[in-house]
Amino acid sequence: MNKLSDYSFQRARMVREQIEARGIDNPQVLEAMRNTPRHLFVPENTASMAYADRPLPIGKEQTISQPYIVAYMTQCLRLRGGERVLEIGTGLGYQAAVLSRIASEVYSMERFPDLADKARELLAELGYDNVYISCGDGTLGWPEQAPFEGIIATASGPRVPDPLKEQLSYGGRIVMPVGSYRLGQNIVRLTKGREGRFQEENLLGVAFVPMVGEEGWQE
Repeated sequence: MNKLSDYSFQRARMVREQIEARGIDNPQVLEAMRNTPRHLFVPENTASMAYADRPLPIGKEQTISQPYIVAYMTQCLRLRGGERVLEIGTGLGYQAAVLSRIASEVYSMERFPDLADKARELLAELGYDNVYISCGDGTLGWPEQAPFEGIIATASGPRVPDPLKEQLSYGGRIVMPVGSYRLGQNIVRLTKGREGRFQEENLLGVAFVPMVGEEGWQE
């Protein structure tokens, strides 16, 4: 049994009990969650907990979100397939890997060089050839690769950064936690309409690590 299939039973149960049971019903999202080996995107000493209903530490005081939140935020992007997506906060690459099974290209920003290097190496080893990682200030986005049909942030800010709004294509969506530094946050979805106007929706109360950068929280 190879390392990709070691946890196939746990992964199937995770999707059935933690994700489908809570209302996630997008077939592409469910298929992506079933086929992305989450246990390879966490430190080896926590691999046995990879499919539990909880976030896990990945170093640098960062976490990998609980599986339901990954699926929920992915569904909230309303991808149809073939889009170009920007992710803020690569971590070890799990969310990017999930997105890559739906989007045609995933561009991911990570501020910690060590995490960016590990994610880049792991994704390449596993054959995710449509994920591109850059190390830098994610609050400024990735203007050289814009525009994007979807933008997702896996860290919370006091507001949605203006550069991310500017890099979103018309009809595209930003999904991101917004609120106070550690607690009292909500996942919001901004949909970009004509003349750069945004429709904003408050979706779900959460607690994420802070998004640090020029257009986010200061260190």
